[in-house]
Amino acid sequence: MAGQQPTWLPEVEDLQRRRARALELGGEERVRRQHEQGKLTIRERLDRLVDPGSFVEYGAIAGGTVREDDGSQRFVPAGFVAGLGKINGRWTAVGGEDFTVRGGSEGGAGGRKGRLLQELARDYRVPLVWLLDGAGASVRSIGQMGYSSLPKGRGWAESASLSGQIPLVSCVVGSIAGGPALTAVIGDIVIMVKETSHIFAGGPPLVERSLGHKVTKEELGGSRLHTAVSGVADLEVASEDACLATAREYLSYFPQNCWELPARVDNGDPPDRREEALLSAVPRSYRQLYDMRPILKAVVDSGKLFEIKPAYGPSMITTLARLNGYPVGIIASQPRVIGGAIDGPAADKGAHFVQLCDAFHIPLVFFVDCPGFMIGIKAESEGTLRRGLRVTHAVANSRVPTISVVIRKSYGMGGAAYGGGLGAHLNLVWPSAQFGSIPIEGGVAAAYRRVIESSPDPDKTRRDLEAQLDSMRTPWRAAEAMDVEDVIDPRDTRPLLIKYLDVAREKTRYQLGPRVSYGIMP
Repeated sequence: MAGQQPTWLPEVEDLQRRRARALELGGEERVRRQHEQGKLTIRERLDRLVDPGSFVEYGAIAGGTVREDDGSQRFVPAGFVAGLGKINGRWTAVGGEDFTVRGGSEGGAGGRKGRLLQELARDYRVPLVWLLDGAGASVRSIGQMGYSSLPKGRGWAESASLSGQIPLVSCVVGSIAGGPALTAVIGDIVIMVKETSHIFAGGPPLVERSLGHKVTKEELGGSRLHTAVSGVADLEVASEDACLATAREYLSYFPQNCWELPARVDNGDPPDRREEALLSAVPRSYRQLYDMRPILKAVVDSGKLFEIKPAYGPSMITTLARLNGYPVGIIASQPRVIGGAIDGPAADKGAHFVQLCDAFHIPLVFFVDCPGFMIGIKAESEGTLRRGLRVTHAVANSRVPTISVVIRKSYGMGGAAYGGGLGAHLNLVWPSAQFGSIPIEGGVAAAYRRVIESSPDPDKTRRDLEAQLDSMRTPWRAAEAMDVEDVIDPRDTRPLLIKYLDVAREKTRYQLGPRVSYGIMP
């Protein structure tokens, strides 16, 4: 028998060493520092995000070699981990920077793995979840390449091209600037971890160097700032584990892509359930405030709301929920905040939410108690009219089934922004509803100014005119004129919404695919 043929065992052993080295990330010391900062490593994050045993990695041994002082060479993995894994049993593209390798900075094999992740999501038509913990571009790249590159934004443009076709989730689990920050903001939802996450165009050193302002990371781009003030992020959570769990829950409301319909989840809540508490949910005095959330919880399945941007533009509630197991998007007035009027921040979040639901075939239900757009010097200086019209524009151009439920006030273009006749396929009103082009209070003083001023008793004349017009704004007259489809018993809100949506849902089956070429605007 001939001598034994040589094998490729040495190369296979080298491969095994490289794979083992990749699993070590940036090394024991840097992993320890990551943990001391209260942060997980990228591989720990992936383990918690995807279903157990489902992760399929791409480019596991991408990276390079460095020469040690003794002349030996050591393999260093790329600062990015990418692959496919199942979330709630469905394939999803997942990946993110490895901060233990060069701070997760962009470039080289890591940058190519990020682009591969986008390609996988596009080609397989699966959601994409970013786990963002990278410093962005580094001036070191100039020395490495030998020249300074013209900014082209190709990575961001690729993400933008996926918008509206697949769900995009940005989990900000560290301090990010530059490219990773732009990647985060293009996501349909941006989740930040309290006291751990930061987003900025340029970090504190750059701000101090360029502007002379000394600021902390928290002051410049912390989670509270971006969820409550700037609106850059949508949710602030207490921990990384909560961030990853929130991403999983969020995706459960969405289809894999815009070519599919959202899935139904049977949660056992009877579709014909009627809540007696709804009869007394709205005060009889139109000047008395109340909280809209208990009304929403009484109507949706199991009282479960998944709110988006709860701290930003709080006069409007934007939330995902389920009705008879099917996902719905709910936009509701919050009378406890500026009477439910729509200001600039509320308008911004409402327009984005309408586009999000429209892109992925999630029906919209509006719960309305809106006196109109916010007025005053501050509102005018913030461009409330222009920003408010973005909501009406988004509603008017949406193609999903929409139902407007007028709980109390619905006036002017503010009411239209909640679907009232502009985009709603169905308008239902509670007996407590009142609506029109402008509120009678204040409107009478303007419309009948000369009559009031010429009266011997101006106050009495004004009150008489208000009472006369008030008698005409009951929902009964509007229903008699078929200006609204129906006045309903508040207790019937849930069963009626479910019935109407069951009928309307079939309509979307013939309108699958991308909604618009430019996706969902950030």
